[in-house]
Amino acid sequence: MKRLTKILATVCLMLTATTAFAHPGHTEGGFTSGLLHPMLGLDHLLAMAAIGFWSVRQSKLMKNATPAFVVGGMILGAALAWGGLGLPGVETGITFSVLLAGILIATLVKLPTAVGGSLVGAFMVFHGFAHGTEMPEGATLVAYLTGFSIATLLITFVGRGLGALMLKADSRFSRGVGGVLAVAGAYLSVA
Repeated sequence: MKRLTKILATVCLMLTATTAFAHPGHTEGGFTSGLLHPMLGLDHLLAMAAIGFWSVRQSKLMKNATPAFVVGGMILGAALAWGGLGLPGVETGITFSVLLAGILIATLVKLPTAVGGSLVGAFMVFHGFAHGTEMPEGATLVAYLTGFSIATLLITFVGRGLGALMLKADSRFSRGVGGVLAVAGAYLSVA
């Protein structure tokens, strides 16, 4: 029960935390902007938490490698944006990641590490590309990258923590969470 309370408190703090700026327009070198960006977009927040949640039921290798797939995909996507390359269907890829992650959770699908890792990495390329294109003017690249990488990992680990709690419960609860995420992804894709 203490663990659940800690996880829920962390989620609440992540969702309600804001930054006070004495003067508008400051980017804090980009770190704060990078840290907040994944937490303020519902599509990003749901996808990263869902991937963490889903990873708990995967093989030990996939579960342990998921944070690397998530951050690696994010960095690759951001690098594509910063390199001036285009990526068609970014918003579709982002909302589809929420939808498909929800379906994977609802169906309790276990994927081979190569397939699961590739899927997670591909999803995160879209998220990283969006983060890369939305880097504030004047922000330093390393600070912004560090900020969104930390936030991405935090969200993924919170999702993993919730998924671990659900392992102890009836699988219908996990299926229900997956169903809600799939519906949210479908809604985001048409909204």
